[in-house]
Amino acid sequence: MIEVVFRRYDAIPADADGFHPRRRPPPGSRRRIKQTPAVNLIERLRTQREGVLHFVTDLRVPFDHNLAERDLRMPKLKQKVSGCFRSTEGAEAFAMVRSYLSTLRKQSVDLYQALVMTFQGQPPMPRLVGITAIIYLYSSTLLPSKNL
Repeated sequence: MIEVVFRRYDAIPADADGFHPRRRPPPGSRRRIKQTPAVNLIERLRTQREGVLHFVTDLRVPFDHNLAERDLRMPKLKQKVSGCFRSTEGAEAFAMVRSYLSTLRKQSVDLYQALVMTFQGQPPMPRLVGITAIIYLYSSTLLPSKNL
């Protein structure tokens, strides 16, 4: 089934090449010719194949990025309604509360109960799944290696 999806995906840029051919430089010229947006998209679909189809091979990866868009929707709406935040501290507090509630929602925690517990001084902590792997990746990419 996965191979069928990959073959069908590969057919899309191949078919699109016929409708949107690449522009060629004039004979004898070495300069790069600016391509149309359609040609650039076709090329990106071809080169980013594994990234685009990652959700097929790893079922933990969502098909779309709606969760990220939903996380950005409320701050953008607040910006449209009120224009901006009055202070940096207010913006940071708003972002912290929104991030905390969004994480709890993604982990299927009842938000009302979580807020009640928070105001009682016992805030529920989100589960930190895979935090060890994240810390390792972060430290291995930013810190110098001891083997050098």
